[in-house]
Amino acid sequence: MREGFKHDPSSTAAFEKISAEHPEHPFERVRAVVIGGGTGAPLSIRTLLSMGVKTSAVVAMADDGGSTGDLRAAADVTPPGDIRKCLAAFAADPNDPMTQAFKYRFEFANNHTLGNLMLSALENATGSFPRAIEICEELLGARGHVYPSTLDKIVLCGRDQEGQTIEGQALLSHSRTALSDVWLKVPNTGTPYPAAIKAICEADLIVLGPGSLFTSIIPNLLIPGVIEAIASSRARKLFVCSLADMQGETRGLTAEEHVRALEDHGMAGMLDYVLVHTPRPLVPGGADATSRGAGGARGALNGRGRQGGQPTRRTTNQPVIRPVRISYESAVRIQESGPVVIARNLADPTRPTWHDPLALREAFSGVLKQCLSPQI
Repeated sequence: MREGFKHDPSSTAAFEKISAEHPEHPFERVRAVVIGGGTGAPLSIRTLLSMGVKTSAVVAMADDGGSTGDLRAAADVTPPGDIRKCLAAFAADPNDPMTQAFKYRFEFANNHTLGNLMLSALENATGSFPRAIEICEELLGARGHVYPSTLDKIVLCGRDQEGQTIEGQALLSHSRTALSDVWLKVPNTGTPYPAAIKAICEADLIVLGPGSLFTSIIPNLLIPGVIEAIASSRARKLFVCSLADMQGETRGLTAEEHVRALEDHGMAGMLDYVLVHTPRPLVPGGADATSRGAGGARGALNGRGRQGGQPTRRTTNQPVIRPVRISYESAVRIQESGPVVIARNLADPTRPTWHDPLALREAFSGVLKQCLSPQI
């Protein structure tokens, strides 16, 4: 690749790892919806596609940072960034030149990506952001559909644990302390996009995450009608908790606190499964499983897990990696509120802040089998 051209780093290596595998597809009858943003959601999308699942995505529209923020401010367009990342995840062939170019980021042009510019230009040319998405789906041979949760120009606000009120998704994601709650700025609280609501209502599996909890996942839940659609759907609901915190918004929060935040923002009593990372077995009275060692997970808190994996080492130029902590006792408390906790070693050995797509696929498999079984 010539100097000045580079790929947007959205889980390209993970996609290649999944593409190298060719498993049987026993889940063609399952319809899944991934709810989130553009960092972690593509990994869930690609993993589900690798299992033959009919997959779509409902994507947050609160992004106002980076090149997306520049386009939003200068051209008054619908935020394209997270939509673009999910579209790339749905592409039929990740190595197709069109898909590769779609992800190109141009440092010499204010760091814009071609995909962002295409979506914004097509929105302007057609007068419709959904039509712009459809055209890009056609160009990429997308194997599923991407839906914005709203077409309104929303502004995300929040409060951190020091009580400071912050306005704007970009500022919230780098708050000084963890966030306590978020909301949409009045008077525009967002009108739900009907196709997104329809996809949620018709799903057999709803996957929340992985991704930024307060700025990618929860903003979708704040759109009126989305929580109601999730509640009315017969789908199993799965929350994929982040492995580590490298931003301000969830600094120091445990897996249990992640779940409580979802519940506080409308998901109380609705989660069926919570998928959490643990590098070693959860045992009563033990330290948080992320605090030392390596290994799998066991018992009702669940599954074989992958053995191995090494503690993360920090080099001079790397940021501090703060694992999302989980203990046996906190997992039990989560289960007492309703969802089953699935605790596995999920970290990619080479990129400890990313889920290993093969481990993620193994964990998804058990949940998908439940989707095919009759619900009582």
